[in-house]
Amino acid sequence: MPYIATSDGAQIFYKDWGSGRPVVFSHGWPLNADAWDGQMMLLASQGFRAVAHDRRGHGRSTQTWSGNDMDTYADDLAELMDQLGLTDAVLVGHSTGGGEVTRYLGRHGTSRVSKAVLAGAVPPLMLKTDANPEGTPRGMFDEIRAGLLADRSQYYRNLSGPFYGANRPGSKVSDGLREQFWRLSMQAGLKAAYDCVREFSETDFTEDLKRIDIPVFVAHGDADQIVPIQAAALKSVRLLKNASLKVYPGAPHGISGTYEAAFNADLLAFVQD
Repeated sequence: MPYIATSDGAQIFYKDWGSGRPVVFSHGWPLNADAWDGQMMLLASQGFRAVAHDRRGHGRSTQTWSGNDMDTYADDLAELMDQLGLTDAVLVGHSTGGGEVTRYLGRHGTSRVSKAVLAGAVPPLMLKTDANPEGTPRGMFDEIRAGLLADRSQYYRNLSGPFYGANRPGSKVSDGLREQFWRLSMQAGLKAAYDCVREFSETDFTEDLKRIDIPVFVAHGDADQIVPIQAAALKSVRLLKNASLKVYPGAPHGISGTYEAAFNADLLAFVQD
């Protein structure tokens, strides 16, 4: 299987499908690159090179004890880009992956990147503070950490409900999709998953967003129960220099079903433009 070695010795697994202009995907917590298979299949079939990696501590990458922080995630992405020689790339990040993409662009610049997509992304800041009253109270993130330590397997099964909106009336979310969420989540190391809660909830991406000088497509469902749109996409577009916003009515956090079909069409149009 293909891996790169980072400067601290971690092995980062990646998938590399097709050829052409690279589109690089960063996954959400606590999943891995397989969460992007549908989008990778679509773009690789349309003449693009689709690349996705497992974040350190997740999936097939090294389960590091330390380094489970947003700066290191961004540095790992930079090493992947450098070692694969990717240029004129489009970066696509979902949820925590959207934070990783944002921190990469703020920390490493845009010399290798021409466009970016933030879908259901955590920037600018998830945590509720005096300056961010629309955010999520810290107690909710403490409950996530407690759930991981007590019984992470059951916690992930429960989380798949609000993640895909399966707890909403009229939901058509399949059992298979929820089981896939559980399967990918259980491949993440407990320490990495635990540490990442702090990173996606407490990292402030405001200054990173302000530094980004390339076109950014911001996509978000207005029924997102995990990363509410009011504290995320609606704020990010005001901080970005060149952003377009697409709000998907009734869409949950997880990209699936009719939301996925609409997002895929918009993603393809954005990368082809």
